[in-house]
Amino acid sequence: MADNQPVLTKSPVFYETYERKSELQQQTHYCPGCGHGVVHKLIAEAIADLGLQDRTIFVSPVGCSVFAYYYFDVGNVQAAHGRTPAVATALKRARPESIVVAYQGDGDLAAIGTAEILHAANRGEAITVFFINNAIYGMTGGQMAPTTLIGQVSTTTPFGRRAANEGYPLHMAELLATLQAPVYIERVALCDNKNIMRARKAVRRAIELQRDEAGFSFVEILSPCPTIWKMTPVEARNWVQEKLVPIFPLGNFRDARIPEPANGAPPQRSVAQVLGLNESPAELSQQRSKKTSQPKNLTIKVAGFGGQGVLLLGQILAEMGLREGLEVSWLPSYGPEMRSGSAHCHVCLSQERIGSPLVEHPDVLVAMNEISLHKFAPQMPRGGLILYNAESLPASFSAPDVKVVCVPAFDIADKLGATKAANIFMLGALLGLTGCLPVATAVAVLEATVMNADLLEIDRRALDAGVAFVGEAVPTGLSTRSIERG
Repeated sequence: MADNQPVLTKSPVFYETYERKSELQQQTHYCPGCGHGVVHKLIAEAIADLGLQDRTIFVSPVGCSVFAYYYFDVGNVQAAHGRTPAVATALKRARPESIVVAYQGDGDLAAIGTAEILHAANRGEAITVFFINNAIYGMTGGQMAPTTLIGQVSTTTPFGRRAANEGYPLHMAELLATLQAPVYIERVALCDNKNIMRARKAVRRAIELQRDEAGFSFVEILSPCPTIWKMTPVEARNWVQEKLVPIFPLGNFRDARIPEPANGAPPQRSVAQVLGLNESPAELSQQRSKKTSQPKNLTIKVAGFGGQGVLLLGQILAEMGLREGLEVSWLPSYGPEMRSGSAHCHVCLSQERIGSPLVEHPDVLVAMNEISLHKFAPQMPRGGLILYNAESLPASFSAPDVKVVCVPAFDIADKLGATKAANIFMLGALLGLTGCLPVATAVAVLEATVMNADLLEIDRRALDAGVAFVGEAVPTGLSTRSIERG
């Protein structure tokens, strides 16, 4: 190898292989463009450079970083949701010679963990906290987080976050900077190489301060989340720069070299700057009150594994119901992995208020794989409808008094140009069989959701193909369960 050739190696702080999955030992579970991988690299680099690997204990929470212990070859402790600072406090007090790193997302730290981080900082616990702020719940499906921006759409703020209803975004760096005990507080961003280098310095300084027994240090990192934001990795990085940074200003809020914060108070913005949203309450109310001739009550369970678009299919149905003026609920259920793990969701469409989002006996089951078919078919009521993603039923399957339609969604979607459109093909089949919602509304939701023009065109074809398939392929005489209409 020539002397001028670069040598690319992985930090020794990472395991040589990741044993989370036998077939994927060279990659993490994070989505392409996710900021977690970048921050992991910065932390590992600092720990290695400072020679602290044998002393470090990494505390990871419930969230997208739940599998950090598969990656960092250091001491690892898993904390309950929001309790990372409490666990880190106990570890540091029991092992004061250790370098204790608490790693948290915005839903973990700024929501359920607000009290924990506030009091740990106020006590000046000698730990280092890295706060990953992407302004959304990532692992749990895109709900509003405490840091979600005014006007930002999430699964729990479909019309955008409104200050009057959901409050303002929490500014954790500024909040903690009002306390006397912390020695270092800084906010950085992962929007371009220059800012990543600034983040690198902040990460290193925070760990150095703990090594030097200085006290509580906190680094907030504005991070992209392309999958949940429904953006490409490049678009997500630009969104950090253009949208997050103006609301969450970058900079140092407290440094050990400065006994007291300069000017005392954190930067302030006007109400107009914080709101940044021209929303008509009258139009919003009119949109909510819109009623159409849709099913009075329909419950749907969509099941499969992560990566099949199970949760997205449920979200699209819920969004369609909203646009048609229905009461809707969408409840996801899945393991801690974004890909390959078991996943299902509950969808309720109703013209009346929904008492519970949990669907125990669905009118319709969309089973994307055989495991889900066997697991959830016994829950179906008499006369229920099952759409099964295959050409035929398993030989061992039996479901008396339930109508089953086999829909080879993957095969047909692959012929259309993208296997990932199988869930949209299933959506078309569901709409064709039940008539529960207009196909035109599905098209409108897809146009607002899918940013890639080529994929949008494939989704349109898959939707139409699904409707046509059940119209042509379903045997004569197979009627779906009648649904009471308003």
